[in-house]
Amino acid sequence: MHSARRSGRWSAVSALLALILLGLAALLMGAAGPAYRLEWFTLSGAFGMLRYGAYAAFAAAGLGLITLVMAAFCRRGRPALVGGLALIGTMALLIVPLMHLQQARVVPPIHDITTDTDDPPAFVALVEVREAAPNAVEYPGESFARQQREAYPDIEALELPISPDDAFEAAVAEVHASGWELIAANNGRIEAVATTTWFGFKDDVAIRLRESEGGTRVDMRSASRLGRSDAGANAARIRTFFEALERHQE
Repeated sequence: MHSARRSGRWSAVSALLALILLGLAALLMGAAGPAYRLEWFTLSGAFGMLRYGAYAAFAAAGLGLITLVMAAFCRRGRPALVGGLALIGTMALLIVPLMHLQQARVVPPIHDITTDTDDPPAFVALVEVREAAPNAVEYPGESFARQQREAYPDIEALELPISPDDAFEAAVAEVHASGWELIAANNGRIEAVATTTWFGFKDDVAIRLRESEGGTRVDMRSASRLGRSDAGANAARIRTFFEALERHQE
């Protein structure tokens, strides 16, 4: 009898601790991106917040599991519910970062993707900001091209059955629709900046449109300013943009 009561008290305590740790994990992980964007922390500091948030989340899950076991032993419904919520909350917090980590592991460690590896669209209006960034202005060359061909064989130029002027107008419209910052748009060339939602990372985009036999050839380049690997983000951006351009013609 006394053992059951003690277990009931301990299950209530562990349930409370699980909730506190889960709240701390959510705070650390949720604030990491905004803290970096507001320049309160360096990138390494923000990643440190993510790491400690993950530790807190795993601890919350462990306590949640212990709470479930103790609550089942002493037949306490409320602690059992809290323990289950701690486990579910941990999974909800970690699923996106874990998916991102898994994606980063299966794609090559490159950050500059283009539909034309022999003659990539060049950055002109964005040269100054890219020169101030860690990653180079110029396309890195054959080593990146080879890895891109192996990982993203579908990334290639888009052929549109419309005039270059109509294609240019459609491309500018899609840049705005994508929420990117339009930097330059003239003479068949478009440059823009895409900013990621959470951490506010800047990825630069160059689009080149040329007349072709079937209408207009569209080449695109998407390159991150920071980081060795983009976890597939730039290739995904090109795919999404081209799909939107094709839908525009329907």
